[in-house]
Amino acid sequence: MALRRSTVEHPFGTIKAWMGATHFRMRTLKNVRTEMAFHVLAYKIKRMINLIGVRGLLAAIPV
Repeated sequence: MALRRSTVEHPFGTIKAWMGATHFRMRTLKNVRTEMAFHVLAYKIKRMINLIGVRGLLAAIPV
């Protein structure tokens, strides 16, 4: 449980706070999945920028 709390709960809590701790804006499961995917993508990009910086992230993207 401690491992789960440290690895899974923090990202979901952060994403929920970004969303304003409200409901999803979209309706239907397909649209909610898409909305959540965008939130997760934004979280991952922001985390990578914090870890390696913008230049490091751009250098890691193949052209």
